[in-house]
Amino acid sequence: MNLTPFIERRRRVLAQIGSEGVAVLFAAPEQRRSNDTEFPFRQDSYFHYLSGFGEPQAVMLLDGASGKSLLFCRPKDPLGEIWNGFRYGPDAAADAFAFDEAHPFDTWPQHLSRLLLNKKSLYALWGLYPERDREVMALWHAAQQSAGRRVQTNSYAPENLADLAALLDPMRLVKDEYEIELLRKAGDISARAHIRAMQTTRPGLNELQIEAEILHEFMRHGARFPAYNSIVAGGKNACCLHYVDNRDTLQDGELLLIDAGAEYGLYAGDITRTFPVNGRFSAAQKDVYEIVLAANEAAIAAVKPQADWGEIHLLALNILVQGLIDLKLLQGSVAGNIESQAYQRFYMHGLGHWVGLDVHDVGKRWQDGKPLLLRPGMTTTIEPGLYIAAAADIPAAFHNIGIRIEDNVLVTADGAENYTAQAPKSVADIEALMRE
Repeated sequence: MNLTPFIERRRRVLAQIGSEGVAVLFAAPEQRRSNDTEFPFRQDSYFHYLSGFGEPQAVMLLDGASGKSLLFCRPKDPLGEIWNGFRYGPDAAADAFAFDEAHPFDTWPQHLSRLLLNKKSLYALWGLYPERDREVMALWHAAQQSAGRRVQTNSYAPENLADLAALLDPMRLVKDEYEIELLRKAGDISARAHIRAMQTTRPGLNELQIEAEILHEFMRHGARFPAYNSIVAGGKNACCLHYVDNRDTLQDGELLLIDAGAEYGLYAGDITRTFPVNGRFSAAQKDVYEIVLAANEAAIAAVKPQADWGEIHLLALNILVQGLIDLKLLQGSVAGNIESQAYQRFYMHGLGHWVGLDVHDVGKRWQDGKPLLLRPGMTTTIEPGLYIAAAADIPAAFHNIGIRIEDNVLVTADGAENYTAQAPKSVADIEALMRE
């Protein structure tokens, strides 16, 4: 692991909280799956972002006064490690993850109590883990009472309970080179899985079988887990945006929408492709598909530094609405349909979201009432779609056509890099791949 990015991020946070600030972060809790089994542990994204440390039962303290980063983790336990695997222990963890100090996990309250004295601000990820909030608040109240009894020494405790996410989210929004390489890898693995799915799909298979092919491709390239529950939606199921049952049989003549991404080094890929189960688009399917593809490609082409995301969204929306009018699924003008929101019958979500350590990554689209303009290092999805459920007023040829095309795009110094482009998305490329 390259420790330099983690060290630099901690330094940036310490500089922002200042000499009279202290910050506390907690590792993710382990989650019970059933009786005495747990879900595979996945580290909290914020905690990973500043530490790279992958174990549960860990706390990080950042002391602005000394400029030190302190880690608290589980002690070595030979018997426990026989049952549940290796753990670093404080001594090894301090060296392995470049912390100034590391101590046993159960000593963090004493250290935080000490650091709270003569600090003006206590930073935490309030609300993320409420049970931890209660522990921290109890220590804060105790520090206030202790400071109040030290009249002669003029001691004080924090008056400002500050939101650490307000500092970390803007940092996480702009990716460094280390993160960008992980995102590219996650995107590459995700694209390989979509290619495998296209090559494998045929009528009569079950959605679950295609999901198995996707997961197989993730794992064989080093991505142990998907970044989110894979959507493998044939036919009418594609008109349900978050369909994850993946249990139906794929039918000849229907489309298959797959929204699936690999998690690599805790960074998410997020690709959607839609293609015909039998390898050939029908005329109606192709008509709708070409509209969504045009919106996808136009939006990607518009991504560049200082671009307004709202304007990119509107660009794609205009293409989708004009397409629906051309297909006679909407009547009237583009502007009228957008104003009335009539298009939302067929397109009910936004154009995309930030992507990073979380598949729906942190960060705002607006700041101080103004749009947050794109900057190099930002990574976003571009995912227009059209979803035409069967209905009496819809021509039968368009029934149950659900199409989404999603790519992952990095804002570069002079434009954009679509680092998931290797997953085919033109009609010709998809049909050619499925004939192989």
